[in-house]
Amino acid sequence: MRPSELEKAKHMRLNNLSDKAGAKRPAKRVGRGMGSGLGRTGGRGLKGQKSRSGVAVAGFEGGQMPIYRRLPKRGFNKPNRARWNELNIGRLQAAVDAKKIDPKKPVDIDALVAAGLVGRKLDGVRLLAKGELTAKVSLVVNHATKAARDAVEKAGGSIEIVEPKTSGSEKAEESK
Repeated sequence: MRPSELEKAKHMRLNNLSDKAGAKRPAKRVGRGMGSGLGRTGGRGLKGQKSRSGVAVAGFEGGQMPIYRRLPKRGFNKPNRARWNELNIGRLQAAVDAKKIDPKKPVDIDALVAAGLVGRKLDGVRLLAKGELTAKVSLVVNHATKAARDAVEKAGGSIEIVEPKTSGSEKAEESK
């Protein structure tokens, strides 16, 4: 460093800091008279939808057939589908380790809600095999994957599969 730069660096204060030249451009001041270059229409051109305020032309492709009309409609959403509380065995083990779940008692949906593993009761509990389980746990669930069943049985636990209280087909019959 040259002595003059060293002198400047020594006296650097917050009020001396500034951006490099050209780093910040001044904001466009729209609608401030004809002399500004952005008066009258404010750079938006004349008339039309895009000159008005609060308009975004979403999905418009300049007159070309838009993609949402080029592609065919496909599938549907089942109105009476079953919604499951999904539970991984790794989270179950973490709850047992944190003493939120007593492994000596049967673990059902009420115990899972109380432990905070499940937000609220949906149509049932589906046990999935992500993670590891070492605790001997007796589970009461509505569905379990084969890998999850094997992991629970390997740890010395048991799984009781019960039918959901209201399945999708029963909901449809109730609404008739």
